Amino acid sequence: MTQWPYMDVAVTLPVNQSFVYAVPDFLADSCMPGMRVLVPFGRRRVTGYILAGRQDSGGYTAKKILDVLDDHPLFFENAIGFFKWVSHYYIHPLGDTIKAALPAGLDRRDVACLFATQEGKKARDNGSLTPTEAKIIAMADKKQGVGRNQVIKAVKTVSVRSVIRKMETRGLVSVFAVLKKEAASVRREKFISPGPAQPAPDKKLSQKRLQILSIVAQKKEISLSALKSRVPTASRLLTFLEADNLVTITQRRVFRDPLGDPVEPDTPPELTSEQAQVVDTVLTNREKGFVPYLLSGVTSSGKTEVYMRLAADAVARGMSAIVLVPEIALISQTERRFRARFGEKIAVIHSMLTHGERLDQWRRIVTGRASIVIGARSAVFAPVDRPGIIIVDEEHDGSYKQETGLRYNARDLAVVRAKMADCPVVLGSATPSVQTFHNVRSGRFQQLSLHHRVNNSPLPKITLVDLRKYREAKAVDRIITPELARAIRACLEKGNQALIFLNRRGFASFPACKACDKPLHCRYCDVTMTFHLGERHYKCHLCGFCLPENTACPDCGKKKIQNFGFGTEKIETMLKTMFPDARLARMDQDSTTKKGSALRLLKSIRNRTVDIIVGTQMLAKGHDFPGITLVGVICADLSMNLPDFRAGERTFQLLAQVAGRAGRGDAPGTVVMQTYTPDHFTIEASRRQDYIEFFNHEIPFRKALKYPPFARIIQVKISGTDKDKTAQHARRTADILASLLNSGPEDAPQVDILGPIEAPIQRISSRFRWQLLVKSTSFNRISGLVRAMLQHPDIRSLKNITIAIDVDPYSLM
Repeated sequence: MTQWPYMDVAVTLPVNQSFVYAVPDFLADSCMPGMRVLVPFGRRRVTGYILAGRQDSGGYTAKKILDVLDDHPLFFENAIGFFKWVSHYYIHPLGDTIKAALPAGLDRRDVACLFATQEGKKARDNGSLTPTEAKIIAMADKKQGVGRNQVIKAVKTVSVRSVIRKMETRGLVSVFAVLKKEAASVRREKFISPGPAQPAPDKKLSQKRLQILSIVAQKKEISLSALKSRVPTASRLLTFLEADNLVTITQRRVFRDPLGDPVEPDTPPELTSEQAQVVDTVLTNREKGFVPYLLSGVTSSGKTEVYMRLAADAVARGMSAIVLVPEIALISQTERRFRARFGEKIAVIHSMLTHGERLDQWRRIVTGRASIVIGARSAVFAPVDRPGIIIVDEEHDGSYKQETGLRYNARDLAVVRAKMADCPVVLGSATPSVQTFHNVRSGRFQQLSLHHRVNNSPLPKITLVDLRKYREAKAVDRIITPELARAIRACLEKGNQALIFLNRRGFASFPACKACDKPLHCRYCDVTMTFHLGERHYKCHLCGFCLPENTACPDCGKKKIQNFGFGTEKIETMLKTMFPDARLARMDQDSTTKKGSALRLLKSIRNRTVDIIVGTQMLAKGHDFPGITLVGVICADLSMNLPDFRAGERTFQLLAQVAGRAGRGDAPGTVVMQTYTPDHFTIEASRRQDYIEFFNHEIPFRKALKYPPFARIIQVKISGTDKDKTAQHARRTADILASLLNSGPEDAPQVDILGPIEAPIQRISSRFRWQLLVKSTSFNRISGLVRAMLQHPDIRSLKNITIAIDVDPYSLM
């Protein structure tokens, strides 16, 4: 291994460059690209990532690396170019880009902590502090020091930072930098094996100690946790046995297993002629290297089996496969099928794993113990050395877009990574995104098609119910129409399962005061709250703020809040009344908050221990439940009129996907779709399950208005806690962009700057929100403009105002 005197290091701070650090002699053998290091930065210590070694410092006096935090690289050198591309494209600091790609909890840095002094405690005890000061002292004293950011979040006072500074000046608190520990770490476990000695004849051992020796002799080696399950007091007794050399205790690293129940190995089924043609096309063209494919087809056409055949080919060639799925709940189904075929070669990556579990999965991949990675969007960064195939299932899904921090689209990055690795990438969907299908039409992507379901079962019959007929009907019939109720009863009488879909959670979505007619708004967001019957409280679905059920109206003070509207919780309650003998389950964000709850619900559906499932979009895509023969859509129009140019596309995809859950077994499927706009082309195309009809109707609008795929967009989001200052800075940002645009070359591609305007939801979590769009056919042009704007002195000097950049935004809300 080459020893370099200096290293290029990207630090986990909002800076747009890497820095050169010197390698001290005692770390010369330990530093390698892909490792984390602890480095000084100003007066702080922060985590950095080694990018490359170098012979010189570039003319600067380089500070020394303080420590190496890994025993082997967390990513390969060939990933560094990918990270740099992502950082540049999404206009995001390189160090923060790498941090976002790695498992959470690996960041070490100095954080400011507050400690209560004796003077502060005395002042609290004699009552001379303000309520805010007393709360800060209580937090700092109770926890023997508390992070300053924790105090700022807990003490919701605008001037809390000023209060802390004054308390420090008065000697009430001390502020010190403390090195934050990693939230994720490796797990080590003790293993017990027979020792070199035998029990002395003259020394009598207790029954428990003899039992331990018997178990160890039989097993040859056993973990301490396994031994304790049989002998609970083993930890204490092993100390004496080890001292007498009767057992040997060693400590080794172990991997936490996040996978579900064991699955039986499967036998690959015979492919249909369509599946075989798709697999053959990809394998025949693999010598060409990078080829992007769109695998389109009807729901239940066997795309997963195609994915497994392509992954098997990659593994057989000594390479790896990355399989992305949009929902964590869907990972379970995909992981089970792959594990039945590939066994221990599987690794999973998603946010529901603990920090430690995710770190273990990451290390299994980077050390080559797992060659097939299955996961949600973050799995696109999986540390595979030689990808042989990258697959994106349900490529149209909005879950692939990260909406905070590094705002990347995993589907797009899958294509980029495949191009860099020179391997094929397959984007699969029964309802492709308009952008992806346009790439097929323009010749950039190659289309693969599956036109028939695997078992040759027909597509479900879809019936539209016009809700306008029931405007004057009783409340129950306006929500669950007689047509849908009859279909549910018929489904249950045949012993089948029904899925009732509504993409709105909670019990009542519009609480309002009967006395003053004012809706109950969130205190911190510009949205109405939602009543949740199970928790008996009103909740904001944006910031999580809650109010008790018997709350008074904030406007008139009277306790006359009435609950209007409906959500999945209300639908569940109504169905329990209508079908008291049926077994019901509800699957939405509220019912799946606990770890493992989503898997238990899916298992109960698969095992047919529930008859009616009420769910949101969590159940709308990808799941394969042969027992479901009826899908009821409560309101097909919910998302169609949102102020977003993709509203129609999302509505069509959601309706077509949820309809595809019906009739996947032997019995034919039926869909009852309730709508106020049965004549709308999106609803009609969904009824016919005709994607081409929808695309041909949608694409002229995109072209006429210069929206993607005919233009590129960067969204600039401005937010702040002061309403007037936020508006002022939003206008100043737009002026700077306009000035930079006017000073550019005359023959440059046209750029449109739309806004600034207030966001559709003007305030979230007490932050006022503005936005503007920068749009052009030239991405390099608008990317350069936004970069120049961020470097402008007026922007760099902003305080208490946040500017976030969203390249290729998915939502304009």
